[in-house]
Amino acid sequence: MTLSQSYIGRFAPSPSGPLHFGSLLAALGSYLQAKAQNGQWLVRIEDLDPPREMPGASADILRTLEAYGLHWDGEIIYQSQRHGAYQAQIETWLKEGIAYACQCSRKQIKEVGGYYPGTCRDRHLPQGDTAIRLHQQHVITSFEDQRYGTMTIPEKLAQEDFIIRRRDGLYAYNLAVVLDDIAQGVTEVVRGADLIEPTGRQISLYRLLGVPEVKYLHLPLAVTQEGYKLSKQNQAPAIDRQQPIPALRAAMGYLGLPVHEAPETTSPETLLAWGVERWHSDVLPNRLEITYPE
Repeated sequence: MTLSQSYIGRFAPSPSGPLHFGSLLAALGSYLQAKAQNGQWLVRIEDLDPPREMPGASADILRTLEAYGLHWDGEIIYQSQRHGAYQAQIETWLKEGIAYACQCSRKQIKEVGGYYPGTCRDRHLPQGDTAIRLHQQHVITSFEDQRYGTMTIPEKLAQEDFIIRRRDGLYAYNLAVVLDDIAQGVTEVVRGADLIEPTGRQISLYRLLGVPEVKYLHLPLAVTQEGYKLSKQNQAPAIDRQQPIPALRAAMGYLGLPVHEAPETTSPETLLAWGVERWHSDVLPNRLEITYPE
């Protein structure tokens, strides 16, 4: 199969634990979307937050993807190796007066309504025990999702000057993900619906950088009977690396594929090849949450 040069997608897990069913949905949906367009599917490890990371999780995630037949194109990128690029962009914005130091705590922001009001924007504080915020230049209150149409973002959230480097010196997700997607040539981001709200900030960064933004396709979240999303923080169980077919078939069904028509096989690659042939984003459910039986 010749790879398309026009489509590049990616799956970008954080190594805070093993892959669970919710993360399998994101991996599978992004893989099917890329391969159905004869495109490239990249894997990036988003190891931005060492205190939340689990030793060995990165390697475990990669072994699980391989066991499920989800073979990536190109080399693995680790965000922990990209700090120089993030800092260089921050330094540029600091010099331009677009970024600034902020010493406001979460408690202080909560006390004034929960949205940061620009308190430190014109105080010209020295860097030190401070976060770095970006003065919002492009307010994004809506965007077009490739499956669900116009998605809206709360106006106060869209207007916020948001953090690009935390007080503890760690780089913020929104900055890193945009710079990495640009560097890797990503053309479409396929991910879970829990990341809809950050999309506005990410689009604003593309516009500030003068780079056309990617397309976005958000996948339904798997939630428990109580309405909590499956996540590592909620102790979602790891998917079985020894028996990938049942979880793969279940994930395909949750994403809208007619798995009752899928071939009976013990090969993840055979099942995925069938999924690629049948995949188009319109098969996705109309709802953005799906209940996962525990």
